[in-house]
Formats: sequence, C-alpha cells, structure tokens
Amino acid sequence: MASERILPTIHSPADVKALPFEALGGLCGEIREALIQTISQNGGHLASNLGVVELTLALHRVFSSPKDQIVWDVGHQCYPHKLLTGRYDQFSTLRRENGLSGFCRPEESEHDPFVSGHSSTSISAAFGLAKAKSLQGDDGHTIAVIGDGALTGGLAYEGLNNAGRSKDRLIVILNDNKMSISRNVGSVARHLAVLRSSPRYLRFKKGVERFLQKVPLVGQPLDRAIVKVKSGVKSMLYGNTLFENMGFTYMGPVDGHDLGKLCAVLESCKSIHQPVLLHVCTVKGKGYTFAEERPKDFHGTSGFDIETGDAPASRENFSSVFGREICDLASGDPRVCAVTAAMTESTGLTEFSHTYRSRFFDVGIAEEHAITFCSGLAKNGMLPVFAVYSTFLQRGYDELIHDAALQNAKIVLCIDRAGLVGEDGETHQGVFDAAFLNTIPNVTVFAPSFYAELHWMLKEAVYQYKGVVAVRYPRGGEPVPPQGYTPAPASYSLLGGGAKVLLITYGRIFANACKARESLAQKGIEMDILKLNRIKPMDPQALYIARGYQKVFFFEEGIRTGGVAEHFGFSLLSGEFNGTYSAHTLPDGFIAQATVASAMKKYHLDADSMAQIVEQECEL
Repeated sequence: MASERILPTIHSPADVKALPFEALGGLCGEIREALIQTISQNGGHLASNLGVVELTLALHRVFSSPKDQIVWDVGHQCYPHKLLTGRYDQFSTLRRENGLSGFCRPEESEHDPFVSGHSSTSISAAFGLAKAKSLQGDDGHTIAVIGDGALTGGLAYEGLNNAGRSKDRLIVILNDNKMSISRNVGSVARHLAVLRSSPRYLRFKKGVERFLQKVPLVGQPLDRAIVKVKSGVKSMLYGNTLFENMGFTYMGPVDGHDLGKLCAVLESCKSIHQPVLLHVCTVKGKGYTFAEERPKDFHGTSGFDIETGDAPASRENFSSVFGREICDLASGDPRVCAVTAAMTESTGLTEFSHTYRSRFFDVGIAEEHAITFCSGLAKNGMLPVFAVYSTFLQRGYDELIHDAALQNAKIVLCIDRAGLVGEDGETHQGVFDAAFLNTIPNVTVFAPSFYAELHWMLKEAVYQYKGVVAVRYPRGGEPVPPQGYTPAPASYSLLGGGAKVLLITYGRIFANACKARESLAQKGIEMDILKLNRIKPMDPQALYIARGYQKVFFFEEGIRTGGVAEHFGFSLLSGEFNGTYSAHTLPDGFIAQATVASAMKKYHLDADSMAQIVEQECEL
C-alpha cells in the first residue's frame, strides 16, 4: 500500500515543524514533483525553485514564519515557500489570471513580507524589517535569501555595507548556484569560487580560537594582543572574506541539499545576535535531469513536456530579430558594441556574444552601471547598444538623466518586453518606459510594430540621431501586418485620408487598430489611422494632420500619466483644434498577471474594443 502524501497536509510552517525528521526527504520529493507538474503546464521559473527545496524546508523547520520574516531575492525562487505556507491547494493557479503570483506578494499571504520581482533588493529590505523589529522590541529574526546572481547588483552591497555595522538579528543566506539567468560574470563570481574551493572557514576558525582561548594571557593590552594573533592566524589560514570585511559573521560554504547540515547551521545562525552571512551551495535544477543539464533553458519557461524536457519550438520574435540586426551592424562597423545585464539569451544577444566577444559586455544584474558604462564607451568613440527589458530599465532612471542624456552621450537602448508581458504580472509589465523617457531631454524614442520597422529604426538609432536613442518593442512575435500596408522609414504614417474620425496609436496595437478600422468600415463608419513610429519627439506634422479631424482617439499600451497620449493631447488641444479628443490607455496603476490577450481586452486595447469605443462616440 502506497504511503500517504505529505504535501497536501502542510497548511502552515507549523505543520513542517511537526513532521518527524525522517519524513522531510519524502516531502522534498513531493515539492519537486509539484513544481515540475505545475510549471510544465503554467510556465514559470523552474530551475531556481528546484534548487532551493531543501533550503526552504530547513528555513521553515528552524524559524517561525511570519514572526521570523523571509525575503526572497529574486522572488521567483519562492515557489517551495508558497507550497509550505498554506498555498498548496491553489498552486495549480500559479501565474494564471486571478491565481497565485509567480513572486512574493504580501496581499497573498502573511508569510510574504516584501514584494521582490527585481533583483538585489533583499538585504536592504530585510535590514529595514530587522531594524523595525529591534526598535519595537520584537525578538524575531529576519532572513534575506539572495542568489549569487543577485549579488552582482550594486544595491546588495549598499545593504551589506549598512547592515554589517548593526547588531540586529539579520541573517543573509547567499544561495550560490553559480548562475543568475545567464552565467555569472565578474569578480564576485570569482570570489565565490574561491570560497567554495577553500577549506571550510568555521573548522579552521573554531579550532584556532579554541587553542588561543587556552593561552593564559591577562590584562587589557594582552586581550588586544590575542585578538590580533587570532586575526593574523585566521588570515594566514583562510583570509578574510568580503562579507566579514563588511561586518558580517561569515558561515559556510554549506551543502544546500543536506537537510541535516542546513538545519544545524541555521540553528547556529539563529543563536548569533548580530548580522550573519550563510553561504549555501545549491544545484540549479536539482532533481530534474533536464533542468540540471540545461539550467538556462529552465530558468524561465512557458511550459514543457515532462518526459522529454522539450519546450514548444521557439518562433522568431522581436528579440531574435534584434539579435540578427545588431550582428549585421557590428559586422560592418567595429565601433558597435552590445551590452546586457545578465540577459544574453533572453535579449537575443547569444550570437553576438560568440561572434564579437571583444565588443560584448555582460555586466551582471547591474542596469545602473550598464547605462553609465555605455556612456563612457560612447564618450570615447564607440557605439554602445544596451539591450534591456523595459521593467529593468526603470532601475537606471537617474543614470539615464545624469550620465547619459545630460552629457548627450550617444547610446542606444533596445528596450525589450515593452508593453504588457502577461503572466509575470505587476513587477514585469513594461508599461512605464514611454512615460518616463518622455520626461528626459535629449532622448529620442522609436516604436516599431513589425520586424521591417525594427530593421530601419535600429539603423537610424545607431547612425542618424544624436544623444540617447531608444527603440522599444514587445515580447514575442510581430502581429499580422494589415493588407496593403508597407512599412516606410518615416516618423509617422497615415492610413486613409478624408475621413472625419482619426485613430492614433503606435507599436503592436497598430494591428488591432487596423482590424477595428475594417470592422467599422463594414458599418459605414470611415476612420483614418495615424501611426506614430517616432513617439519622442513627436513630429509637428503629425500634430498638424490631427488638427483637421472632428474626432480623435488615441489608444496606447502604456500608462496614462506622462504617456504619449497625454503629451499628444496636450499639444493638440493647445493649438488650433476644434474637435474632440479622447485617450484610451492602460490605467495609472500596476497591471496584474493575465495573458496579454486577456489584458488587452480588459483594458479596451483589442480590436473589438477599439471599434466599439469609436462607434459609440460617433453615434453621440
């Protein structure tokens, strides 16, 4: 008779504590089974979650959430945590509309103290949580679980530097799996490699300390002397770690898949009433052969066949087309460089990284540095192209203003995943870039709808414009071009002519606008479409054209405040325009997870909604 499953009986961390230790191995297997089964259907982050199963179980075995708070960094490795904190029954809804988020969400559970959809934030957040506990007399612990990839972000070091001087009950767990999204690069990765390959620090430290403590030295001067001797012997045997130099008690490395050792060392960390950094080594993809062998392929997946590990065949998309185009430019111009922030494969730069190695730079998860680095390259005559997701470009806003635009540095931003991205939800929707780039002087922004437009816009961005030039494009493939439409290198294009109604838009929803136009024509409503290819600065001629219409509708896949529709409307209504103007945009808020198609319909940016809105207004 098969033994009863354990996971369905886990409704809170208290249930984990109540289990006999010998049952924990079986629970780990059930968690991995649930992860593989759900992510194969729903998509999500698999390899990183498989790697933290034992660590998550040990944390909830030793600590008492929510009194003890755990901050996950990046939050996409929190799936086992969700399974152990009362969300097993809902786990099949992961990343689905109105279902569980793929990241930590305080609104979802009291066991999620902090949203963490972007990298390198956990130490600062956890230190703030820990300090608040101290000030309020709360003796609970705060734990930050940070991946080694996230440790390439500058904010992590700001947090370490500040927290290391405190006496708060803060534990930083470095989950070292030798990977971020792309393979880790830089001196941090090398430092961790040294720590992994060195003799265990605690064994040396404790042995030396036990010996020195027996030496019969007395008096204040001799106390100081013994401290110096201890320090000297420790440095001779091992050498201080970066973390100890910042004020943390360093422990590890520890096997992140040995539950007994993990629980024991976490109990030790718990007894130290000052900041501790525990170095845990894990295997990304642990327990699923295909994910262990190909962790990059299973970092983020849209789904796969469990038996074979095969995902649906990838189709051409804007990222892959960009990668091909930038290689073409680099082949004819030795000044062209490509920069990424740990997203080589995802942004389409794999071929460039192999073919033009000396001009390819993966700076780690450090978007701020990437922008300033690009500005330095540009100042000395290179042509840097920074490929970055819209959601991660937000992190470099100050650098865009101060280090790039203010200096009129010639850098090109290729903004991937612009607009709605779907199931990753609020933290990843690329709906803010058009608005915040609109606020920055010396910035030009292009928005292709089709691959052919990406081709000429990228070339113009590199060679025809000064200062910061952005080319923003959506996730996935191009929409179906309307019949008879031929992309042309111009700042705008006008479909039709002579109607009294005008619809203005840009980017991929131009295809929706064309379908709406066809639908309206069948009902006897004539409508022209003004397609903006360059959304900043706006072409004055486009404004002049819009002034000739009685009704103008602007549809935008971005937020309203500061967006292109708002800017266009202000300029239009400030001139000689006697008609009516209405803007239809995404709301000023955070867009929840849903398929792109569902979100488009919800926010009235699909073809049917566009047609309905125009028809209703024309009947008034």
